[in-house]
Amino acid sequence: MEIHRYTTAYHRDWNDFVNESSNGTFLFLREYMEYHADRFSDYSLLVYEGNKLLALLPANRQGDVLYSHAGLTYGGLVVTTRNTTVQVLEIMQLIADFLRKERFVKWVYKCVPHIYHRYPSEADCYALFRLDARWVGCNISSAVQQEGALRFRADRRSRIKKAEQAGLQVVETTDFAPFWAILEANLQERFHVKPVHSLAEIELLHGRFPDRIRHFVTMRGDEVLAGSVIYDTGVVAHAQYTSASHEGKSLGALDLLYGKIIGEVFAHRKWFDFGQSTEDMGHYLNEGLITQKEGFGCRAVAYNIYEINL
Repeated sequence: MEIHRYTTAYHRDWNDFVNESSNGTFLFLREYMEYHADRFSDYSLLVYEGNKLLALLPANRQGDVLYSHAGLTYGGLVVTTRNTTVQVLEIMQLIADFLRKERFVKWVYKCVPHIYHRYPSEADCYALFRLDARWVGCNISSAVQQEGALRFRADRRSRIKKAEQAGLQVVETTDFAPFWAILEANLQERFHVKPVHSLAEIELLHGRFPDRIRHFVTMRGDEVLAGSVIYDTGVVAHAQYTSASHEGKSLGALDLLYGKIIGEVFAHRKWFDFGQSTEDMGHYLNEGLITQKEGFGCRAVAYNIYEINL
């Protein structure tokens, strides 16, 4: 086996492998990863045996540390159902040895959460244990398992009725600007931060992935009161951004929105993922936020982060 650094010459091979993988999502496609190429120095790796591509590692370099991946919610080794556990052990050891030769001192590894797997693919977690990796972060997301989903809590159901009685409606739209204004205002007011993506970036990504990045809003007449940007991997519908205006919150606009997209639009997906409620590598849990999410029947999913000292 040998390791190749990613270049544009591998573009097709990379994307084809992600699409047939057992644990890759469209976030690993080059058209997604490269939207922020100006902010992250790409150091993605491909593992070959002869002419056969065995695995991928989406990654970036920051000094003498390799991250998989600092610009993505998750990273890790991308494999197919052809990869055995023994082979994954060999691949992970090969990558660690390669990184040492390239004078890296640390490898930060974000596992792909199990809910995103199309087929069980956690041999890398065992390999991390064998490589004496340290568990340094555990962010908690909240997901609904659509088959046998828990019923919405009574207060959530009551707010949905309130929104319906107020004549609110949920629609899908490609106009992100009204919702982005609400999102930016809320983030600035509460946390003094901006969204990870600018309006121009989310519009760019939607243009590249119109079937994977979808946008829903709750409206009263022509006025947008709440919205959500959903990343649809085919297995998981993930709420990348969700927000509501002050009036939208009082009228139950978000409750109506979630009722629609969980119960109807994405009812055929295996999971609906609300996103993380933690900060500081999981050391801080926003209890109010996670309690709100759990009112829609979701429960905790771990997004684990490890470090390997090389």
